Amino acid sequence: VQLQASGGGLVQAGGSLRLSCAASGRTFSSYFMAWFRQAPGKDRDFVAAIRRSGSGTYYADSVKGRFTISRDNAMNTVYLQLNGLRPEDTAVDYCAAGLGDRSTVWDYKRRAYDYWGQGTLVTVSS
Repeated sequence: VQLQASGGGLVQAGGSLRLSCAASGRTFSSYFMAWFRQAPGKDRDFVAAIRRSGSGTYYADSVKGRFTISRDNAMNTVYLQLNGLRPEDTAVDYCAAGLGDRSTVWDYKRRAYDYWGQGTLVTVSS
């Protein structure tokens, strides 16, 4: 599967953005999906994940209550709504797709994901 992320940009603190990640192929619903982010000079960290059906969502503590992950399996797209943005949210955001096994419904570890998008830059000014 190929992933194409979009929607990043420059926003003031307190603002909002909506990131999208469009997937190619006809098996999108077979993948649990996630967003990760990488700030300058730092590791790529987990942000949010969503189950294959969209029935469960999971968030890093730093974004809980501000960000919302969702998916539309008919449109082969996963979204990340970013509200209440802070300067420390500045990063390149990556979407990722994990196939896993039947018992794996989501994961916060990078190695659990098989495919990655190219990243979209989110810059939050103070």
